[in-house]
Amino acid sequence: MAATGMSIHVGLNKVDPKKYGGWDGKLIACENDARDMAQLAQEAGFTGTTLLTADATVKKVTAELRKAAKKLVSGDILLFTYSGHGGQVPDLNGPEDESDRLDETMCLFDREYIDDELFREFEGFAAGVRILVFMDSCHSGSGIKVREILTPKAMQEQFQTKDPTQVETTSRLMPLEKQAELYERDKEFFDDIQRKLNAKDHRELGATALLISACQDNQLAADGLRNGLFTATLLDVWNGGKFTGGYKAFHREILKKMPATQSPNLYIVGPTNKRFVQGTPFGI
Repeated sequence: MAATGMSIHVGLNKVDPKKYGGWDGKLIACENDARDMAQLAQEAGFTGTTLLTADATVKKVTAELRKAAKKLVSGDILLFTYSGHGGQVPDLNGPEDESDRLDETMCLFDREYIDDELFREFEGFAAGVRILVFMDSCHSGSGIKVREILTPKAMQEQFQTKDPTQVETTSRLMPLEKQAELYERDKEFFDDIQRKLNAKDHRELGATALLISACQDNQLAADGLRNGLFTATLLDVWNGGKFTGGYKAFHREILKKMPATQSPNLYIVGPTNKRFVQGTPFGI
């Protein structure tokens, strides 16, 4: 029996300022990223759902993940892509989970969604399911330091500005002062979520999750006029399906085409699945 492929594509060009203390997080290319990844997935044979901006709420994203978890069985695959702002909250799950003692978040339309919450949903998938995740966002508060080492030319090429103070505006990092403000406002809520969840490296996943993210924890992800830099590079390497090789080779080729200041990361969690990792990207 043929395997089933389901996909979920999330892209936000802004967030609800009423929920984020007046900050709307305006970006340019995230909805395009989600649409283009959805098109790639459709061409690869996935059945997909796309959630754009106001539809990309915690409730709807969680519902789609749980719908997929109920349907997919061993040998099937979920493709999950996210394009938008990334933030952080203090990590309460122990230093073995996050060495910088910070948990990364996706900035969904109505609130930040902690990475531990995403991994909780992954726990709901059956053993043997493959989960493929691409994240085009910043996920490090310390990443803003990158602006201190970029030349004006490099800043112009990567972030469309020569002004270091404007880098936050054209990258996919939630401004640091806004991260701190929102955490202080919602500290009890976020702390309670983490107390109820196991740290990611303590999760007993039956599925194997392979994640490729837009940058390292100490870097920023650049927005763009059409696509984010990471998504644009991924699509270029994929080349309409002409790429040959496994996921590690796919990651390497994307990495080669990215600037040194934005190096995509590859992370695998769950049971060893060599057939998955060595298989053709987006193969069902």
